[in-house]
Amino acid sequence: MLKRTPLFEAHRAAGARMVEFGGWEMPVQYSGIIEEHHAVRQGAGLFDISHMGRFMVRGPHAMAFLQHVVTCDVSAIPIGQSSYGLLCKPDGGIVDDIFIYHVPDEFLVVVNAANRDKDWAWLQEHARGFDVELEDRSERWAMLALQGPAAEALLVNAEDAETAELGNLPFHGVALTSMFGVNVLIARTGYTGEDGFELFFDAPHAEMLWTRLLALGAPGSVKPCGLGARDSLRFEPCLALYGHEISETINPYEARLGWVVKLDKGDFVGREALAAIKARGPARRLAGFEMVGRGIARSDYPVLALSGERVGHVTSGMPAPTLGKPLGIALVPTPLSAEGSEFDVLIREKPARARVIKMPFYKPRYKKA
Repeated sequence: MLKRTPLFEAHRAAGARMVEFGGWEMPVQYSGIIEEHHAVRQGAGLFDISHMGRFMVRGPHAMAFLQHVVTCDVSAIPIGQSSYGLLCKPDGGIVDDIFIYHVPDEFLVVVNAANRDKDWAWLQEHARGFDVELEDRSERWAMLALQGPAAEALLVNAEDAETAELGNLPFHGVALTSMFGVNVLIARTGYTGEDGFELFFDAPHAEMLWTRLLALGAPGSVKPCGLGARDSLRFEPCLALYGHEISETINPYEARLGWVVKLDKGDFVGREALAAIKARGPARRLAGFEMVGRGIARSDYPVLALSGERVGHVTSGMPAPTLGKPLGIALVPTPLSAEGSEFDVLIREKPARARVIKMPFYKPRYKKA
């Protein structure tokens, strides 16, 4: 049976089309993917992301443990800040991409919904020998994301909310606040390429907060958004999606995520393999491309060299709503990932020419100062 978030009935009442996603029954769209996409680029959209995993890590060895299992430098995350990181296998394959929030006395680790059980087992397995306590708070907490250039003003001016200081919350900052009478852990992070906030709070308040956030500003200022818009929004700034751009068979250097791997921080799971991969260079690499021939490249479509040999596959592809043209990301041999290179994408058994272009397709507009 598919799992449901505390907002399942609210989604159905709002007319959402529900689909299976990673073992969950989630809204893919309400008014339409394109409309929801543009709402986030131009104003604000609200996402239910309660299906993601939320694990607390605390204890005397909390930092040492996280340093052991993630690729980023956890010691460089001060209290009140957060950072993107990777869990990697000993061979360098990516177990999952995660976000680590450093709050007083503990760390909050947010993982992908489809990987919740796997990641929880992975963390427990590698906690042996560390004086650390792990707590799965995924069911206890709900999680919403308000994304878009209007998000800050809407939250700062919210009635019954102590959010006036949110304008000073730095990019990747995290703080405890009160909103509509509820304690909320709020972070300035996101996956859409726009400024925005993620909110963590006790699950019984989910429907009230969802309703109050959708009512912010003038009617229609905040649009409910589903998984469809979430995918198109993250695609344009080329943000990796697990199962597409990253997986256990793709390493960070292939995924252009070498910047998340801090080889100089000391030993960690996967370090030896990743150091070797970096030294010799990855044999394949993600490449962003535009279609030259007719057609739309979709995930898993084969990529062919101009000689006709299959050399890779498309990881994500769609008509980019903001940019108005069909684009894609493919995993190809490294020489073919250079800007200006050309290859064919096999679309319905017919090769269509594609040209590698600069990534990201859309420059993120995070508020960093």
